[in-house]
Amino acid sequence: MPGGGLVTTDQELRVLLVDDHAVVRRGLRSLLTQPGTAIVGEADTVASAVQEAIRLSPDVVVMDLRLPDGSGIEACREIRAAKPDTKVLILTSYADEDALFSAVMAGASGYVLKDLDPSRLQDAVRTVGEGGSLLDPSLTTTLFSRLRRGMTGHPADDVFSVLTPQEDRILDFIADGLTNREIAERLHLSEKTVKNYVSEIYSKLNVERRSQAATMATERRLRKQQ
Repeated sequence: MPGGGLVTTDQELRVLLVDDHAVVRRGLRSLLTQPGTAIVGEADTVASAVQEAIRLSPDVVVMDLRLPDGSGIEACREIRAAKPDTKVLILTSYADEDALFSAVMAGASGYVLKDLDPSRLQDAVRTVGEGGSLLDPSLTTTLFSRLRRGMTGHPADDVFSVLTPQEDRILDFIADGLTNREIAERLHLSEKTVKNYVSEIYSKLNVERRSQAATMATERRLRKQQ
């Protein structure tokens, strides 16, 4: 069966595994290999995940959040752009609000934690493959709360309205004096990814230096307190 599109119960589900730990991939392969499901490939970086997804056209990519060369969210965004019919299920150890929000915005169909019961993980992969969506129950309330805040957030004439939620969070960290490395550790991203975010923030806010961005963020905080 060619990859892509919705998978009905009588079709084989083609799955690509993405995790930088071989032992995790081996465990997932063992768990998910069952009648109706075939593991068609593996990858251990953002670059190889995108490459293999394009080459193999899987129905579902089971994606780790933290990868050596960046974030699974970046890989999700690129895969969904290149292969819109391929679904992405983020499987991670981190119940992180920003990562969850960014994953949904990047087009992920699901975000579940690695401590999920094995049988439920099998069901999650099948649900996503059949066109459904799935969030870990412990994170659903967080997502809807974040979405509601976003709906009532920046007004259209606010200079900060051009920032994505992740960029907004990073700007706050800049105001707190954190370095790119420290921000990367907080958000479970690579330092290179944070650097790219910071450059985008400078461009959107029309500033050239970190101190200027920090000053703008601090002034915004003060206005909110008034």
